[in-house]
Amino acid sequence: MKKLTLILIAVLGAFVWSCESDDTADINIELNSGGGGGGNTTSNEIGGTQTVDLTLEIGQEYILTEALIMTAGTTLTIPAGVVIKANPGAGVYIAIAQDARIVAEGTSTTPVVLTSNVPTPSAGDWGGLIILGRAPINSVAGGNATSTSEIGGLPYGGSNTGDNSGILRYVRVEYSGGAADASSENNGFSFYGVGNGTVVEFIQAFEGKDDGIEFFGGTVNASNISVIGAQDDSVDWTEGFSGILTDVYIEHRVEHDKGIEADGFNTDIGNNSNPVFWSKPTINNLTIIGRGSTTGNEAVRLRAGTQGIFNNVIIQGFEEAFDLDAEGNEPTGQGVLDGDLRVNDVTFIDVIVKMKNDTGVTFEESDFIFGDGNGTGTDYDSWKSGWTRN
Repeated sequence: MKKLTLILIAVLGAFVWSCESDDTADINIELNSGGGGGGNTTSNEIGGTQTVDLTLEIGQEYILTEALIMTAGTTLTIPAGVVIKANPGAGVYIAIAQDARIVAEGTSTTPVVLTSNVPTPSAGDWGGLIILGRAPINSVAGGNATSTSEIGGLPYGGSNTGDNSGILRYVRVEYSGGAADASSENNGFSFYGVGNGTVVEFIQAFEGKDDGIEFFGGTVNASNISVIGAQDDSVDWTEGFSGILTDVYIEHRVEHDKGIEADGFNTDIGNNSNPVFWSKPTINNLTIIGRGSTTGNEAVRLRAGTQGIFNNVIIQGFEEAFDLDAEGNEPTGQGVLDGDLRVNDVTFIDVIVKMKNDTGVTFEESDFIFGDGNGTGTDYDSWKSGWTRN
């Protein structure tokens, strides 16, 4: 669709032709062209399945009218300052399929913002951002075998640890988490089998209905992560996630669940409690702010065989800091004894129980927590300015 606006401004008074002077005003033509076929666009509506590259215009605002799915071989480019407002509905989301890329590069003063198109927005207004790659997952067997995402039914997983799905830098997702059904819910950011060739830096999930950020397997590294007001878990991993998360800030609001919920395998699938490998990420510089120890809840739940190394942590305002769970042969507890699940340098503020062991494996708090009182967490004030919401 093309809209042509022609503005002709005539000179006041007589219209006089002269060789010495020209009193006619300029003719300004504003051309607004674009649409679902792809390519550069200044159309204010986007959506649909894209089979060619889609490049949005710097500093512009767009309306996401339906699911936007970038197919293999295409790139979605979102420059600094772009705002995408999603119409309401769980089926309104952005998905970057396997072998597609997203290049969303905001700045600390002009972030890329994906938000709700509701006058008074609230958590769960729309879906969220979904990225699917070819990095390993443990929910299927075999080198390049894939699983399918719970939203959109898109394939993910494979054997390429260095798979590259693009760049996210200074990107904020707001009011996401619409539920398609009782078991299929969007997150703010969903990373499905995403590889460590992907750049993820300075991302915020703000006031989402479900999880803020979830990693379904994969090897992607992410830094400067802010999750504020997630109504389910703020950060979640499962299906053998093994990336590195650096500088993570989590803050609970009235509605919330865990700060981190960590699974070694996907307990929702329930068919792979003995995978070839388990989740084992590294988390550096982590701060989790709860609503006070008298309000109950856990800051971090480690279960279903997850491993993981936590370095430099502050946990404030929880009844329980770390709750370790396992059923059957899941190695959650054994990981503590083996040194594959531990906390190095942590400070607890307004916390009643530092560690709860429900794994069936006997170990002491001192086998899991090292450097109690030495944690400083992430220096959130040094990197939040200009692009996050509070």
